[in-house]
This record gives sequence, structure tokens and C-alpha cells, in this order.
Amino acid sequence: MLLDYLYSKIHRATVTDANLNYVGSITIDEEILEKANMTEGLKVDILNINNGERFQTYIIAGTRGNKDFCLNGAAARKAQIGDKIIICAYAQMTPDEAKSFKPTIVQLNDNNIII
Repeated sequence: MLLDYLYSKIHRATVTDANLNYVGSITIDEEILEKANMTEGLKVDILNINNGERFQTYIIAGTRGNKDFCLNGAAARKAQIGDKIIICAYAQMTPDEAKSFKPTIVQLNDNNIII
């Protein structure tokens, strides 16, 4: 049986922009995506630490080195610039596979720099 397990997490990212007039998604700095083993188009859960919102969207790769986390489209209504968010991706595994799997965790400081 396959179950959903945490695959990767970006912890305490700071929202840098919210663009309501966009098709939808979250734009994330390409450098941070690579460190988190996440890719463009991946479905993710967004957890807003400031207001408790939890929602799903997909990733768009942003400009490398900009430290951007921009919520686009409907997701822009779920957070404000400056909010802290957690981004989680999951993978399907058997319970036996999950026992030896270690998810990638990337923790950021207030300036979206990996610590």
C-alpha cells in the first residue's frame, strides 16, 4: 500500500509578494527550490503561520538569488507580504520505504536565506 509522506519542506519562508492578477501558484527562488529538492510544477501545501490558512497550489521557479516567495492568483488572498509560510511536498511510499527515507528540510531566516 502507498501512503503520502513528507518529501520536502521549506520552513518559515517570508512572503515577498502577492499577485492577485496571475493565473495561480507560488513563485519560489530557483536556488531555494534546488536545495529543497522541489521542482517547477510540483503540487505543494502552503501553511500560513500568521493566520492559520492551509491550501494547495503548484510551484513556478523564480529568479535565482532573488529570495522571492510570491503567492499568485487566488493564493494571493491567503497571505500578506511579510507572512511566514511553510511549504510542504509529499511523496507516495510504502511504510517500509518511509522507515529509511529522510525528508529534505530547508529552514530560512527572516530574509529568506538558508540557515
